Amino acid sequence: MIFNSLTFLLFLPIVVVLYWILPRNPRIIMVFFSSLIFYGFWRVEFIPVMMISVFSDYYISLKMPSANQSLKKRLVVLSIIINLSLLFYFKYLIFFANNAIGFINILGFEIDPIFLKIILPLGISFYTFQTISYSVDVYRGFIKPEKNFFLYASYVTFFPQLVAGPVLRASEVIHQLSKRASFSIQLLISGTKRIIYGLFLKVVLADNIAPLVDTGFLITVSELSALDVLTLSFLFGFQIYFDFSAYSHIAIGCALLMGIKFPENFNFPYLANSPKDFWKRWHISLSSWIRDYLYLPLTGTKVVNKSIGGIVETPSRNINQSLFYTWAIMGLWHGANWTFVVWGLYHAVFIFLHRKISSYNNLLSNNKIIIKIGGFLTLPIMMLGWIPFRANSVEATFQLWSRLLNISNYTYLGMRENTYLVAFILLVGMYLIYFIHNFRNLKKICNRFNYLLFPLIISLIFIFLRPINQFIYFQF
Repeated sequence: MIFNSLTFLLFLPIVVVLYWILPRNPRIIMVFFSSLIFYGFWRVEFIPVMMISVFSDYYISLKMPSANQSLKKRLVVLSIIINLSLLFYFKYLIFFANNAIGFINILGFEIDPIFLKIILPLGISFYTFQTISYSVDVYRGFIKPEKNFFLYASYVTFFPQLVAGPVLRASEVIHQLSKRASFSIQLLISGTKRIIYGLFLKVVLADNIAPLVDTGFLITVSELSALDVLTLSFLFGFQIYFDFSAYSHIAIGCALLMGIKFPENFNFPYLANSPKDFWKRWHISLSSWIRDYLYLPLTGTKVVNKSIGGIVETPSRNINQSLFYTWAIMGLWHGANWTFVVWGLYHAVFIFLHRKISSYNNLLSNNKIIIKIGGFLTLPIMMLGWIPFRANSVEATFQLWSRLLNISNYTYLGMRENTYLVAFILLVGMYLIYFIHNFRNLKKICNRFNYLLFPLIISLIFIFLRPINQFIYFQF
């Protein structure tokens, strides 16, 4: 079941009504089984795979409070091994097997490729991260293990964010599922607005940019100019932003209909003034997860529970080396292909360079002109970083980037005129929306015309609605 489908539009109101009328325990059980139904509309046979993570982390975490430190460490390691083993089998086994066979063949040994048919379970990367974070937080003493199985299972499987996030922490959600918020019409209005806005971003913007991107990437690389490569990178950057932020808006809206508040996942990322700032604005829940559960441990940082958020001791290892390891792993998390590793290392390089420049530029860090220049440079850097995310191979990625290095490639255009026009309109529109968003008077004026704007948005959604177009992040 996907958000932009008639089935979901029938499913959601039923769940919301039941959520508000049922007492606590039946309500929690209803949320859990509704989430399984939501997931089962895709493939019922993969529900047991998800439940392995749910059951194992639930029972492992229950044993931690009474265990000594040595046993607690073994338990949390067991939790991580179980979850990563499932993820490895379904997402990476074929990738590593084929690469191993290719390497052996290079050495002169002839081995036939292994043909395995393994289907990637929907959302496995996201719910795996959530169950791991739960076990680690219990181990660190940040939270107590939840004894109510259905309450814990509802946190992991909660349908609004199950397939593509936001990646939630137990401390953010479990207490909201446990104690229902007070009902108000405003919650329903706010949630519905977020859903409508998300559907608009998906079916009107992202799905209509997609054909332009697909057509552009089918053109032979040698026929593309440098401006074509820049335009395609911007178009795909907007496509994936509208597509993924649309999912986040709908997820946040669906949860809000039940009085549950998710953290925001995007904050005008393309207006960031540095690579570091970009990752504080893009897929915020994943960025913070990677920092807390991967990057900090790799640096040797010890997280100690001495306050609500905990404190961290000084890193004991090379933070720059850990930076590259983290980004390589983060790239591979996005997909079992070397293009995603290249994507991760690309971002690691620019974050590393930003660190070095910042260390020599402390006096200018608050200079408005420097900040503006930083934003001007960051936008194309981030957009060009989407090329390995979209290209079919590492070779194609570097071929596309290399087009930017030849001055003669800036003297012609190789695509249809409307492609550049759409990219320009989207770029101008982004700055215009940001300008309106940050000026209260303009925002108030625009809000007065919501009675005209929302009917128009809803009409466009129904005109362009194509239920077969899944969200890009479903593949991760």
